[in-house]
Amino acid sequence: MAKQTMGKDDNGVFHPGKGKPSGVNKEESGSGIQATPPEKMDEYLEVTEKYFLNDDELEPSVPVRHPNRNTSKGEDRYKGENKEETNKSNNQTFTEERASVVAEQLPGVLTRERFAELANYKGDCCISIFLGSHASGVEVNEHFDPINFKNQLQEVTRRLGEMGRDQAYIERLLEPGFDLVRNNDFWTELSPGLAVFIADGFFKYIKMPVVPTEELVIEPSFFVTPLIPIMASTEYFYLLVISKQSAKLFKGDAWGMQIVPVELPQSIEEVKRVSGLDATTYRSSESGRRAPAAAMPGSVHGGGGGNPDGKDNMLVYFEAVDDILWDKVLHNENAPLLLAAVEYEIPIYKSACDYHNIWPVALTGNYERAETGALYQEAKQVMQPYFDQRVNKALELYMNNSANGKTSSIAADIIPAAFYSQISHLFVCRGEHIWGTFDEMSNELKFHDEPGNTGEDLLDHAVEKTLANGGEVFLLEREKMPAETQLAAIMRF
Repeated sequence: MAKQTMGKDDNGVFHPGKGKPSGVNKEESGSGIQATPPEKMDEYLEVTEKYFLNDDELEPSVPVRHPNRNTSKGEDRYKGENKEETNKSNNQTFTEERASVVAEQLPGVLTRERFAELANYKGDCCISIFLGSHASGVEVNEHFDPINFKNQLQEVTRRLGEMGRDQAYIERLLEPGFDLVRNNDFWTELSPGLAVFIADGFFKYIKMPVVPTEELVIEPSFFVTPLIPIMASTEYFYLLVISKQSAKLFKGDAWGMQIVPVELPQSIEEVKRVSGLDATTYRSSESGRRAPAAAMPGSVHGGGGGNPDGKDNMLVYFEAVDDILWDKVLHNENAPLLLAAVEYEIPIYKSACDYHNIWPVALTGNYERAETGALYQEAKQVMQPYFDQRVNKALELYMNNSANGKTSSIAADIIPAAFYSQISHLFVCRGEHIWGTFDEMSNELKFHDEPGNTGEDLLDHAVEKTLANGGEVFLLEREKMPAETQLAAIMRF
């Protein structure tokens, strides 16, 4: 065969001769296979025997790709276009579309307004995931939490597939979630619970300060009932760690505790150095507000001169601490004050303290160097009756009204009442769901045995409506419910 060359066009691009395949300058056998060098003849014969019926006919099962096949079929390509640049542009656009949804963290304690934003969100597909999580321990070392979350995402994939959702839609929807699975830093900085909310173009999460019941719900709106325990409330307390050589004030609530930035004297020597008074001086006030009527600024009341014993020195020191706390923090407060001190020091401080609301139970021991987190856990246990007061009063109110027709434990009565602003207190059993539909215009209520494409969680809607209409909601364990039902309510009318 005569040797041929490839010609160039005006752009310097080589083209094979017309009517010839792109392997024009290569000698070929009749079957389109390039001639084999003599040293590879044995290998050629073996291939021929394996893939050919005869000299010119391939086995029917052998797939053949034409040398001139278009490997870019389906793409918009033009002569002279740089394929690398085209792919780069396409990849950039694809990345921008997939990365447009960034995971956003919401506060660990929710206001009613933030709760309402989540509750009122409507979409074609709203996914709510609640999990327990771990900040330390073997679960962190063994990656328990990211594995658990990944399993939840895979379960979402399965459910959406059963619902007939397109695979591309599912991948786009869950992409931020799988990105979060691969974010190692995220899984080493967790709280006791994790709530994740996913919709098209929406991905937000909450590191919950409490452990929720594990849930996975897919509805046209987010499932928000497990968020009730982390809604902002008005209950808080103060904790004073006091000793002969230390004084620190903390402010705590149902979810944590922080130190209050107030400068307190750290010993009786510091009190004497700052005030210039002797050790026998008890309390005096610049304004005289807390001193006896006869006491003038700078006056001394209490024991006379001489060398005081250790108890007297401690009392002077505690009075100085109490004066500063009153002036800087407590004069407008009504929150309980919890004391943490060695047992014999507690009655001495109580005798020096004028604040009216000292919690009757104290933390006894040496807490000068206690870590804040561990100290809070002890304080929270002592203060739990204080945080339970609101729900206990509501339960008592339910019992007191159970005979006058203003209470109900029947879902068919409670759910419409929630929509029509009739509920003042709603009690919900943790981990429960009531599936169905309710038409507010026609007052038509239908219950379903299980979730479906048309039904929603009516219990969750009752929670949302009660809060939106100014009522109170309590999420309780089954044994604490006022009735053996999934929900109960006190009616306004």
